[in-house]
Amino acid sequence: MGKIKVVHYINQFYAGIGGEEMADHRPEAREGAMGPGLAIQAGFKDEAEIIATVICGDGYFGENLEDAKKEVLELIKQYNPDLVIAGPAFNAGRYGVAAGTVTEAVQNELGIPAVTGMYIENPGADMFKKSVYVVSTRNSAAGMRDAVSKLVPLALKVAKGEEIGSPEEEGYLERGIRKNYFTDKRGSERAVDMLVKKLAGEEFVTEFPMPNFDRVDPNPAIKDLSKATIAIVTSGGIVPHGNPDHIESSSAQKYGKYDIEGVDDLKEGEWETAHGGHDPVYANIDADRVIPVDVLREMEKEGKIGKLHRYYYSTVGNGTAVASSKKFSEEFSAEMKRDGVDAVILTST
Repeated sequence: MGKIKVVHYINQFYAGIGGEEMADHRPEAREGAMGPGLAIQAGFKDEAEIIATVICGDGYFGENLEDAKKEVLELIKQYNPDLVIAGPAFNAGRYGVAAGTVTEAVQNELGIPAVTGMYIENPGADMFKKSVYVVSTRNSAAGMRDAVSKLVPLALKVAKGEEIGSPEEEGYLERGIRKNYFTDKRGSERAVDMLVKKLAGEEFVTEFPMPNFDRVDPNPAIKDLSKATIAIVTSGGIVPHGNPDHIESSSAQKYGKYDIEGVDDLKEGEWETAHGGHDPVYANIDADRVIPVDVLREMEKEGKIGKLHRYYYSTVGNGTAVASSKKFSEEFSAEMKRDGVDAVILTST
């Protein structure tokens, strides 16, 4: 077998094209390695060669997900590579989603081995770690050397079809896959050993880590709704007509804040949904079906609630990572608290 032919996917920043002002850069391909690809190429030594680099702006990819994916795949396919590497994206959210999307599509649609790398809290990691190999990196490019040191050996193993070890051995994020293996101690004995260590305050490694779900204690009930300020938050993607903030139809990287002062009814042609993955017709005809502005205005006039908050906050829940959602909510929750909001009605599709 000769050298493994590799195509590398990066964003506009790592290609040296520019920052946010060039985020709408359309997909293109350039010969050879560039940016972080130079470090990856050095790690390959004589085993593999980056024959081309495919570049796409994070903004363009996020706002044109299906078209951008198709364009990137066409560029990759023309080189007939043995392996594709995307990133590493570290903690850059849009870049992580793009890198994960490309890796999964290359693997599933082109049948070419592919790997990527990103920080565990990157939204792309949460979305793609179960379907592709995502090397665990630090949260910024300061960890490039560490990322490459793990990315290169894993990528070569994937390209060669070699057996991949555990996440701890290979440095990728856990994929939720369990494998049977033989050991000289039966399960009951191993379990007792772990229990004894736990009771003694000693370190031990569980064989079956459980998911760690957030548990939020509910706030006490509002004593007097007639004096309460109620706000609306939605993951149903309701936005002013034209989607002025360009909130993505899936895997949202942003949210919008919109003024509804003096608005009693969300009229067709003035409001719409940015949400993908479902039929938007009825939401576009009457956005009050997703966020009940009309009903809350009636309750406000009848004195059942104190008032409806002047602003509502909207994003799209379709494929959006939990990490992104938490980041959004931390920002606008603090803002609503400062504005004296007493309660929030959260709606979806």
